[in-house]
Amino acid sequence: MFLQSLSIETISFWLAIVATIAFAVTAVLAIADHGVDIFGVVVLGVITAIGGGTIRDLILGVPVFWAKDLIFAQVAVFSSLLAFAGRSFFTQPQIFSLLLYLDGLGAALFGMQGAMKTWTLNFGLPLAPILLGVLTAIGGGLLRDVLAGRKTLLMTSEIYAIPVVIGCSVMMVCLQLFPSLDTEALIGCTVLTFLLRTAAIYWHLRVPEWLMTKSRHT
Repeated sequence: MFLQSLSIETISFWLAIVATIAFAVTAVLAIADHGVDIFGVVVLGVITAIGGGTIRDLILGVPVFWAKDLIFAQVAVFSSLLAFAGRSFFTQPQIFSLLLYLDGLGAALFGMQGAMKTWTLNFGLPLAPILLGVLTAIGGGLLRDVLAGRKTLLMTSEIYAIPVVIGCSVMMVCLQLFPSLDTEALIGCTVLTFLLRTAAIYWHLRVPEWLMTKSRHT
């Protein structure tokens, strides 16, 4: 089979490349109306694209993934510059809507890739792969929002991290039961996570109010 002919390393590499592009582009568009110059755009785009994976690798105690292969940082820089140059095109309502799905794809790709890397290293099974998968997916975006002075995704009712949590959890169950099917688990759970995020975007799903804290006004 085609899937069996591919190694986890090969699949993870290309998933990370696609996710890096997705996160860098959407990061630039997220701050397009903040009056950030081209230097700031590149910095925030790169932080969003590789920030989550960087924190994950520091926790795992392994070489940071982009330090071993600079193509990830290079792709992040190039994608940020492309998004900055074409921001008038990318910010059109229809195009921006499509980019929301691209961002969802990036979250799914990074989340599952981060969880798989943690599982492969046999680190803190079975909980750590879920936690670090989520961190890989949303860590860069959180850093971007803090630096840009924006409300972070965790402080909104948007269903963003929940699909990643579900995807990582399902993948851990699959890997525990069928460890030889790691490639299929990686791809299948990436698709599952993306479909869940796509559903949330398409139907404008939000976290129910009763599951959220309410601010107190004095």
